[in-house]
This record gives sequence, structure tokens and C-alpha cells, in this order.
Amino acid sequence: MPRPIQATIDAQALRHNLAQIKSTAPDALVWAVVKANAYGHGIERVFEGLRAADGLAMLDLSEAELVRRLGWRGPILLLEGAFETRDLELCSRLNLWHVVHCEAQIDMLAVHKTHQAQRVFLKMNSGMNRLGFAPAAFRAAWTRLNALPQVDEISLMTHFSDADGDKGIAQAMSLFSKYTQDLSGERSLSNSAAVLRHGKELNVRADWIRPGIALYGSSPDDPLHSAQDWSLKPVMSLNAEVIGVQHLQTGDTVGYGSAFTADRPLRIGVVACGYADGYPRSAPTGTPVCVDGIRTRTLGRVSMDMITVDLTELPDAGIGSEATLWGRPQKSSGVGVSIDEVARSAGTVGYELMCALSARVPTQTLSPL
Repeated sequence: MPRPIQATIDAQALRHNLAQIKSTAPDALVWAVVKANAYGHGIERVFEGLRAADGLAMLDLSEAELVRRLGWRGPILLLEGAFETRDLELCSRLNLWHVVHCEAQIDMLAVHKTHQAQRVFLKMNSGMNRLGFAPAAFRAAWTRLNALPQVDEISLMTHFSDADGDKGIAQAMSLFSKYTQDLSGERSLSNSAAVLRHGKELNVRADWIRPGIALYGSSPDDPLHSAQDWSLKPVMSLNAEVIGVQHLQTGDTVGYGSAFTADRPLRIGVVACGYADGYPRSAPTGTPVCVDGIRTRTLGRVSMDMITVDLTELPDAGIGSEATLWGRPQKSSGVGVSIDEVARSAGTVGYELMCALSARVPTQTLSPL
């Protein structure tokens, strides 16, 4: 039989999350962000659940080609734009919209030979200091783009660095508003955190919103708010089985480096999941896990192919019991474990765990639409 581990993608939960986000900003169009292979979920697996989006946003041309093959006829936005001039040929052929964030990309457009003018999103650096034109240089970039016959409509965008924290978006919004106030074009501003935390502000919602992590059921501002606080449902679940049981005496240790020492007699289970499957090696003793739908904890160091969990208070659990590493149990009742809880325990974020799911883990899609 195959190794007892499986990831599950819940398309119904994805559709729910998209509807929840749209209800927060009902007057805005929605870019559903599917970069990084839909945050590790698989573009093919999430495609049907995102059909209600107005556009799909991603980074790679190969991902754009894929969603066109899957039948997407709506807008596609390349969030990092073109990397070289010949990329614009594919943008023309596939009718892709793309971000312009530097002078080099304007240079590419200026020499691009096309009969079809392209839709671009001009990006301002409002404090993130990754991509985008400085506010004082933004107007000159817009003017240069506006003069090119290769360019059709110019939309305006930025990305908030602190929408999920105390600093908020006021400073970035002030910069963006000041330097774009009399420029024409649709606006796109808000990521998941900005939509959920500041979505009541009309100028923040703008014309397009760009939810990413919230679509997949993870909170953009954990631990301040949980996914449940935002009425989001987990899209990815990772479940395995207990494949071994050990009985420890006081003083016995567990795993590499003897990282855990039993302070009393314990009964532990060995679960068929490790860092080679995408479970974080940095997850310490005490990271939450469910066994047969009941919450317990991990013990000791995560190995390549196995982790150990505490079964002391679960007398009915044993070999063959379902272990829910994150998400929802598939074979038992129970609330499961939030991916954000696991990530927080491991000192990272839910995004990383989603993207790190290993290709060796079999994955099924539930409730395809």
C-alpha cells in the first residue's frame, strides 16, 4: 500500500473564502492571486474554485499559459511584469496584463513590435522598498508610458508593507494619493490584510483588490486575528497515520539529539510525516496536532519522514489512527488544527507551509465545482 499520508484541497472552502472576501469589498473587482502554484495548492486543483474571480494574478509566464489552457478567458496579471523583451510577445499572444515597476520595463515596451497595445499596471513603491517607482518619479513614468503606442490603458497600483500590523496603511495611502491624484487609470491597492482590516475604507478598496493568502484560509494578521475570526475556511489539509507506538519511562528521550526527555511515563505515536513532506523541521515540542480528531502535541525533533506525538491522554489511538498535521481531519470528526498555529509554533507563517508541501505527498481535491 502507499505510504499513509495525503494532502486534501477543499475547493468548496476556496469558493467560500472568495465569496467572503468579495462581500468585504463588494464594489471592487478581484484579482485572485495564484502565484507559486496557487500558494502550493496546485493551480489545476484550485482553478474551478476561483472561477468567480474577475482576474487571476501570478508571476510566471508558464502559469499564465496553464490557466489559459484550463480555459480562463478573463484578465491575467503578471505581478512582476516582463523579465525580458521577448516576454512581451507572449503577453501579446495570450492577452496578458503586466506590472511595470522600473525604467527597464518601459524600455522593453518602447522597442516591442506589436499591433495590439498592452494593458499595464504602473507600480509605486510606497514604502515596501521592493519593486516600484519612487513616488516622486511616478508621474514621469506614467507620462512616458502614456506616450507609447505599445501601451493601452495604464492602471495604478502599490503594495502595502504594514497592512497586517500596527503601523497600518495611512502613510502609504497618503503617498499614493498625493502622487496619483490627477492621473487617470484604475487603482489596485489592497492585499488580503488590507482588504480584511481596512476594507471599509472605499479609497483602500479602489477598483481592484488582490487577495492571496486569505483565499486559501490562512489569516493575514495571525495571531491578532485567526482565520476563524475572518470567517475563512482551511483549503489545504495535511493528514497522515500513526505507524508506530512507543512507551516511555521517566527520563527516556525522543528523536535525534534527545531533544525531548519524558518527565513521566508517556505513550507516544510515530506519524508518517516529516520535513521531506513539507512539515517544518523547526516545529518544537508542543506544536499542536490532532489524532483521531482530538488535539494533542508533538514531541521531540521533526525527522525527515516521521514525527512523534503524545498519545498519553488518547487511550483509543494507535497504529492506523489519523493524524491531522494541519487543516481538517478527513476520517474523523473534530475541528482540526489551523495551519497558522503550526506555523506560529515553528516560527514562520502559513504561507511557507503551504508552499513547502512536497511533491511526494499524494494530493486529492474535494468537492470540485
